[in-house]
Amino acid sequence: METGSPQNTGPDGPQGTIEALGNEPVWIALPPGLLKMRRLLLVVWLGLIALAAGLLPGLLAGPAWAAFALPPLALLAWGWVMIERNWRSWRYAERADDLLISRGVLWREETVVPYGRMQLVEVTSGPVERHFGLASVQLHTAAAATDATIPGLDPAEAERLRDRLTELGEARSAGL
Repeated sequence: METGSPQNTGPDGPQGTIEALGNEPVWIALPPGLLKMRRLLLVVWLGLIALAAGLLPGLLAGPAWAAFALPPLALLAWGWVMIERNWRSWRYAERADDLLISRGVLWREETVVPYGRMQLVEVTSGPVERHFGLASVQLHTAAAATDATIPGLDPAEAERLRDRLTELGEARSAGL
């Protein structure tokens, strides 16, 4: 193998967004920035709740009442693991005629959005997402049940995906 050759390159670039041989889609996972953002939010909110639940009763009613901080801390530990499992479950794949979005830990959900049915593709990024350098792609179709979102993408990838989906949507909808 050459040292300068990129890994997993396909016709569309380094991420290989074209279907693999045998009609198996090439799944793309979400970047780790989304995991960092969600964990930080978990720590901030449950940390504040644990502090309020343990500190206030502990100061006002005695040190034994500080044990009220334990349930939020236990929830924080459980949530830390669950957020990672949820983050690992998210993935998407671009195929020739549609976009696949898969997510879910206990209840697996796979959404198939045909390019020709897309009416609007938008990129959004709230203040916390912008701080972490993330953006979300929201897909709107005629049927409200098939609207889909891909959260936590790098802004450049979100814009590339928006432009590609818009281009493919216009090409596929011309035949309708």
